[in-house]
Amino acid sequence: MGSVFELIDLRSFSNLWFWIALAVVWSTTSHWVLGVPFDMVRRARVNGEQAMTDLEDMVRINSNRLLYISSTSGLWLLGFGFFILSSLGILAFYYWVEFAQAIFLIAFPMSFVGLQSLSTARLIRAQEIEGEDLCRQLSRHRFWVQVIGMISVFVTSMWGMYQNLHIGALSG
Repeated sequence: MGSVFELIDLRSFSNLWFWIALAVVWSTTSHWVLGVPFDMVRRARVNGEQAMTDLEDMVRINSNRLLYISSTSGLWLLGFGFFILSSLGILAFYYWVEFAQAIFLIAFPMSFVGLQSLSTARLIRAQEIEGEDLCRQLSRHRFWVQVIGMISVFVTSMWGMYQNLHIGALSG
């Protein structure tokens, strides 16, 4: 059994793959705004009519899908999400499981992105936002996703450096 744990390093903050995964998660999250690639927003602003229609259709489809999921099983998903985050938080910061800390530091800020996406989808549907106003709303949403991502990466890197220095001091 010891050989399995030798192959799989659960010390996340000293593992290059964790940092690559963190970068991929946040770059992908900031590129896909409400399930729509952000280059569609740029293309709609530049190319006009057909590109704008395509963008509006994609946003409408993804917003309706997100709002349908939240209305049918939103409370269950919210409860399950809180359970997972609470479990990870306890494992991470009470029992000091480094792998749980790493997952928590990705999942917790992503929960805010999910809530923001739901809020933006509701706003778009309620106000029936279209055209250039839709592009502005998606850009505003992306900006706040990037702010959450920057704060998350900063906090994660500070915590990771602390963990690496702390473990290095204990073993040295």
